[in-house]
Amino acid sequence: MVVCRQPSGRVGLGVVPGWNVSTALDLSLSRRLASEAAPMSLQVIPVTLADANLFVERLHRHHKKVVGHKFSLGAELAGVLIGVAIVGRPVARMRDDGWTLEVTRLCTDGTANACSFLYGAARRAAFALGYRRLGTYLLASENGASVRAAGWRMVGEVKGRSWSRTSRPREDKHPTVDKKLYEVTA
Repeated sequence: MVVCRQPSGRVGLGVVPGWNVSTALDLSLSRRLASEAAPMSLQVIPVTLADANLFVERLHRHHKKVVGHKFSLGAELAGVLIGVAIVGRPVARMRDDGWTLEVTRLCTDGTANACSFLYGAARRAAFALGYRRLGTYLLASENGASVRAAGWRMVGEVKGRSWSRTSRPREDKHPTVDKKLYEVTA
């Protein structure tokens, strides 16, 4: 299975004709299909949360799927889904003012410029829906080139910590390292 455009036009899971199952299970197939096609530009497409989460589960370096979202977007190249952005309410309750959204996951297959393309698309979609602020957190070890290329600016740094407390033990499933907060406003 590979994430691709189905005959109905919907983006989702499908089998590419001519490929055996073991080859199709390799999601790097999407990069090969895109690179073998005639040069095309990236396109924004709607993606369901289920399909975006599947993409994240298969390719994201340090995060798992999310529980909810406001919307999800995909980047398509030559009919193949090469990246997703999942946008939802801010995780930090102090940022959840009703006017702010957060890119909670962004994941690509490594295609050049796909990250900044998706950050720009998420910004345009959020502002078109009436939101005034859009943020995202990057690990301190990440350089932030993609968000800066999309016109975002770093507005703060957050110390890494656990969500677990003595009164409510939790298992940390996220990186507990320092992070940088990037933001763009309408």
